[in-house]
Amino acid sequence: MLENIRISIQGIWSHKMRSFLTMLGIIIGIASIIAIVSTLKGTNEQIKEDLIGAGNNTVSITLNYGDSAYDQDYGMSDGKAAPLLSDEQKEEVRKLDHVENATFFYSRSYASNVYYQNVSFQGGSIYGIDMEYLETRGYMVRAGRGFVQKDLNEMRKVVLVDDNAAENLFAGENPVGKTIEIGSEPFTVVGVVQQSDDYLPNIKTIDEFNEYYQTIMGTVMIPETTWPTAFQFDEPQNAVIRADSTDNMSSAGNAAAEVMNQEIDTNSSKFKYKADDVMQQVRNMQKLSESTNTQLIWIASISLLVGGIGVMNIMLVSVTERTSEIGLKKAIGARKKVILFQFLTEAAMLTSIGGIIGVIVGIVLSKVVSKLSGAPTAISIPAIIGSVIFSMLIGVIFGLLPSVKAADLNPIDALRSE
Repeated sequence: MLENIRISIQGIWSHKMRSFLTMLGIIIGIASIIAIVSTLKGTNEQIKEDLIGAGNNTVSITLNYGDSAYDQDYGMSDGKAAPLLSDEQKEEVRKLDHVENATFFYSRSYASNVYYQNVSFQGGSIYGIDMEYLETRGYMVRAGRGFVQKDLNEMRKVVLVDDNAAENLFAGENPVGKTIEIGSEPFTVVGVVQQSDDYLPNIKTIDEFNEYYQTIMGTVMIPETTWPTAFQFDEPQNAVIRADSTDNMSSAGNAAAEVMNQEIDTNSSKFKYKADDVMQQVRNMQKLSESTNTQLIWIASISLLVGGIGVMNIMLVSVTERTSEIGLKKAIGARKKVILFQFLTEAAMLTSIGGIIGVIVGIVLSKVVSKLSGAPTAISIPAIIGSVIFSMLIGVIFGLLPSVKAADLNPIDALRSE
């Protein structure tokens, strides 16, 4: 085998230009496939990051009424009270497998009953939060302080605002220590919080802007124990859990929703907690992206077919050129399989070298495309290994006919060919 490889490399090197032109189809095909697969993998990772975030692994569990999210601001027409979560249910959710943390909170959209002096906080959100909310949702205290357990235990009228709410309400003033009104009750601002970039949505379209409009306008947060003080009655809570990995987000979210639905007769009630299956959204978008790129890969594979035909052609020429050499080897005792393996090895080496060059060109090409178009790329090691093996197989498959022809030559006729 080593001797065959040495002879193959020697033959390729002695006809450098012919060998390069023969490998060109293989190089172009492999380079195209590597570039497409790298772009596809990068796009899939970008889709996952845009929808999920860079590793925050949070899943929202929302109370639904029928097919839409329940909104306390509007209420429902059947007169049934929305279900409330017990402390036992909350604790059970926190103890679920693959759940690292969980937070339960009240929320109101378009918080029009929040004022600072004569300024109304229009278009934002207000939340009644527990002690786990800031950590689970990736908030950091930028100024002042966060909530402490005494704030919740003593039902203190304190409030946190995020950067957007601080700008909209206080117009550049330092909000810490200021008093705002929530539902005609005075609350003192004790801190300004900021959400980590990993947890922020990646907004690229007008639809995404509309979806996250309230986040852009800002968020006001009060202790969950003071929520009844501001809004006068008990309300249902939603939840956010943080899974231990991206792969476990769906299962952990569904398990949490199941626990939260324990006190609800989902057969007769329209109320039901549902977990956002973000991973399904990711899979749907990735499937759409992959279907397009699969077509491109098949188109690029045509050049591999052309390259394989080129290899077959050159190997047939090589057999013709070396007829006397083949006859001499057979005359001194070389068997058919020795001749067969020699030419198969040469064909495989030719396409393997082309495959390796194609991989290098493909990696460089993917980086260039990423620079020019801004499309993300991620190099796939399995694709690289697979491409090299596939190029070797092309050499074996398309080199088989010339190799068989060489092995079947009659030594007498081969020696007389000169």
